[in-house]
Amino acid sequence: MKDNFKPYVPAEKVTAELTVTSIIMGVILAVVFGAANAYLGLRVGMTVSASIPAAVISMGVIRIIMKRDSILENNMVQTIGSAGESLAAGAIFTLPVLFLWAEDGIMDKPGIITIALIALCGGILGVLFMVPLRNALIVQEHGILPYPEGTACAEVLLAGEKGGASAKSVFAGMGLAALFKLIVDGIKVVPGVITAPIKALKTEFSTQVYPALIGVGYICGIKISSYMFAGGLLGWFVLIPAIVSFGGDTILYPGKEAISVMYETQGASAIWSSYIRYIGAGAVAAGGIISLAKSLPLIVTTFVDAVKGIKGGKSDKTLRTDRDLDMRVIGIGVALMVIAIWLLPQIPVSLLGAVLIVLFGFFFGTVSSRMVGLVGSSNNPVSGMAIATLLFATVCLKVTGDTGVHGMQGAIAIGSVICIIAAMAGDTSQDLKTGFILGATPKKQQIGELIGAVVAAFSIGGVLILLDSAWKFGSEELSAPQATLMKMIIEGVMEGNLPWALVFIGIFIAVVIEILGIPVLPVAIGLYLPLELSSTIMIGGVLRWIIDKKNNHGDKTDEAGSGILFCSGLIAGEGLVGIILAILSVIGVADAINLSGVIDTGLIGGIVLMIVMVLCVIKFALNKQSVKKNS
Repeated sequence: MKDNFKPYVPAEKVTAELTVTSIIMGVILAVVFGAANAYLGLRVGMTVSASIPAAVISMGVIRIIMKRDSILENNMVQTIGSAGESLAAGAIFTLPVLFLWAEDGIMDKPGIITIALIALCGGILGVLFMVPLRNALIVQEHGILPYPEGTACAEVLLAGEKGGASAKSVFAGMGLAALFKLIVDGIKVVPGVITAPIKALKTEFSTQVYPALIGVGYICGIKISSYMFAGGLLGWFVLIPAIVSFGGDTILYPGKEAISVMYETQGASAIWSSYIRYIGAGAVAAGGIISLAKSLPLIVTTFVDAVKGIKGGKSDKTLRTDRDLDMRVIGIGVALMVIAIWLLPQIPVSLLGAVLIVLFGFFFGTVSSRMVGLVGSSNNPVSGMAIATLLFATVCLKVTGDTGVHGMQGAIAIGSVICIIAAMAGDTSQDLKTGFILGATPKKQQIGELIGAVVAAFSIGGVLILLDSAWKFGSEELSAPQATLMKMIIEGVMEGNLPWALVFIGIFIAVVIEILGIPVLPVAIGLYLPLELSSTIMIGGVLRWIIDKKNNHGDKTDEAGSGILFCSGLIAGEGLVGIILAILSVIGVADAINLSGVIDTGLIGGIVLMIVMVLCVIKFALNKQSVKKNS
C-alpha cells in the first residue's frame, strides 16, 4: 500500500512545519477548543472534532492574513489544536466526579495541579502508545483503514484555495453563537428553555434556546439526532407518565416524598431527577458495554495485528515522511509515566497498579487507534472502555479492602488516565493519517501532539474549576452526564447504594433496543439527558436532513461543507462565551449585566430567537451550494 502512495508534499521537499507560528496558533486553538468542548460535553455529554475547524482557521490566518503558503504548517496547527479538544473530551467523562464528591462533603475539591497531573499522564501515554503503531496502522494499511475524519481534514487542507471562505463560516458561527449566548445567559432577556406542560399526559415538553445544541444536531445528522430524541420521548412521554399514573401516594426510593406530591409541587423534572436518570444510567452503562462486547472480536484481532505490525516498522527511516520519534524516547517516556503514576499521590496505586494501568492503557490505546480508522472517532466506544475499566478497577479495589475515600479516588484516577489515553490515541491516529496524506513529518507531528497534550492538561484544570465554581457540576446548566454515571458506578459497587431496580430497568431497555437493531448509546443518552437537550439537537438534525435533500446529498456526510463549519463555529462560540460568563459569575460581575428584571421577552422571545438561529444555519449551509455552482 505504501509503495503505491505518493503524498501531496514529496518526502524530498522540506517546507515550514513545526514553526513558532504553528505552535502558538496550535496552542491557542488547543486551549480554545479544549475549553469549548469541555463546556459542551459537560452540558450534553457529547463532544465534536476540532480538526477541521482548526484547519480552516489556520488557513484563514496563515494563508490569507499572514500571506504564508505552507500546507504542512496549517496541518501542524490542527494537529496541536485537536490534541487539546481530544484530551478535554477524555477528561470531562471522569474528572468532574472529584468535584461531585467534594460537593457531597466526601473529600476536598481537587486543585489545578491534581487535575493536570492525571490528565498529563493519560495525554502523554496516549500519544506515545500511538507512535510505534503508526507504520502498522497508518502506512501499511493505507487504503484499508479509511480514518474518515483524518482523510476529510486532509481534503479540507488540500482545498486551500477555498480556505478563506471556509474560515469565514467558522468565524461567523462563533460570532453569532457568542451573541445568542450573551442574550440568553448574559443579559438574560430571553429564557434559555421553552417549556409546555402537558397535563393530560402528566409530563411536559421543553426545548433549549442555545446555538451549540443545534450545531451538535446538524453535525451528528438526522439519524443520531432522532435516536437521541427517541430516548428523550421514551423517558418523558412513556416512563414519567407511567410512574406518575401508577405511583400515586407511593414513596419510592430514592425519592423522599409521595410521587403524586412530587409531581404536583415540582413538576415532571422532579420525576426525571429522582427516577429516570437512574434508568438512563443503566441504559448508558449497558449500551457502552454492549458496544464494547460487539467490538471484542475485532478488538482482539486488531490488537494482535497492530502489535505484530510494529515489527514491520523497523524499515529504513531515512525518508523525511518515515521519521518517527526514537523508540528509546518512547521507552523512557513510558517508564517515566509508570514511575509518575506510582509516586503521584493524586493516583493512589501501587507499582503493580501503575504497570497495570499502562498495560490496560496500551491495549485500549491500540484498540482506539484501530477502531477510529474503521468507524471514525464519533463511533469509537471510549465510554464503554471507560465503564469497563472503572468497573474492573472498583471491584479490584473493593476486594483488596480499599473501600473508603482512598479507594474511590483511586478508581476514578485509574479510569481517568485510561479514558484519556484512549481518546488521545484515537485523535493522534487521525492526525497522523492527515499528515501521511499531505506528506508531513511524523516526528514533528508527534512532538506537536505532545505539546497540545501538555498545554491542554494544564488548561483543563482551570476550566473545570471555573465551571464548577460558576454553576456546579450536576446542575441544570452543567449536568455532566458521563461523570455522574461514573460516580454512580463507583458508589454503587463500593457502597451498594444504587436503586438497582431502576438501573436494571435501564439495562433491559438497552437490551431491547439492541435486539431491535437500533444503536443503543444515542438512545440511552437521550433517555439519560433532559428532553430539552435532545429536542434542540433534533432540530439541528432535521435542518441537516433538509439541507442535504436540498443539495441532493441524501445522507452523504459533507465534512467540509459550510453548514458543518458554521455549526462547528456555533459550538466553539457558545463554549467560549460560556467560559467568559463563568468568569464573570465567579468574580461577581454577572449580576451587573443581568437585565432580566428590566426586559423580559418571555416565551415569544425564546421562539423568535430560535427561529433566527435556524435561519442563520440555513443561510450558511445553502450558501456553500451557491458558491460551488458559481465556481
